[in-house]
Amino acid sequence: MPSTTEHGPDLTLYRGWLEPGKYVWSPFVIKLEARLRFAGVQYDTKTGSAREAPRGKIPYVEVRQRGSDSATSVGTVTTAAVEGTSSTLADSTLIIKHLVERGILPDINAQASPPTVRAQDLAIRALLEEKLYFYHSWERWTQNYYAMRDHVLSALTFPARWVVGLLIYRGMTQTLHGQGTGRYTADEIRIFRSEIWEAINGLLISSRARATVNGFPRDQPFWVLEGESPTEADATLFGFIVSVLVCTACPESQQLVKQFPAILDYAGRIHDRYFPDYSKWNHAAGRSGTI
Repeated sequence: MPSTTEHGPDLTLYRGWLEPGKYVWSPFVIKLEARLRFAGVQYDTKTGSAREAPRGKIPYVEVRQRGSDSATSVGTVTTAAVEGTSSTLADSTLIIKHLVERGILPDINAQASPPTVRAQDLAIRALLEEKLYFYHSWERWTQNYYAMRDHVLSALTFPARWVVGLLIYRGMTQTLHGQGTGRYTADEIRIFRSEIWEAINGLLISSRARATVNGFPRDQPFWVLEGESPTEADATLFGFIVSVLVCTACPESQQLVKQFPAILDYAGRIHDRYFPDYSKWNHAAGRSGTI
């Protein structure tokens, strides 16, 4: 997308891969892109790298000021925000919080009521980012290592890819063991993963039914907490769904997700409304890639 509006700062999103017009494999990159597009905030994309990122991970965002004298504080490298200077923000959740504080993004959870809705929103995000993420990482880096390594490290020569891939694998297995996922059997992880997606599908079936009763057009997005507009949970959920659908290093998760029509419908409507310039995944069960 082109850079931001005439009166706002320029935003550049570093996604880890260039691949214009395509989703990348990171759920957190897709989450952040969805959050920006829900609000109509335009941005540029560049590749970047984890080595250059403030917190050592993708995504990160550069915010270039246009004459503001305000300061930047959340997860930033630079603090003074004057015309011509830039701030680099890291961690998708902290990036969103910072952009909300700066008034660049609206606080889409502010109007969520009753308070239980905000708690449900937070619970869904935690379920995805603190549990499902590790099940997906286990599948990608331990069960489909070569597909994951060759995609993530495609910019490296093979000897470098071989060495760096082993370092990432070692670090990932240590992380998964310490976090707990690595202590489960493969069958146990599959059960846990299925339970999460089945629960998400149940929420979306209910939400879609409510949207139909309320007269939502069939092509209009419906939202996981049954509101008339998205919450933070929707950006996160969309990121995780699409990440599975476009990644070729998670065949079991992809086949599982494609068994749930409500999940595919939910993601498809959001894609059609907010990402018409991006290639869409293939809906056929058991097949990978985009169309």
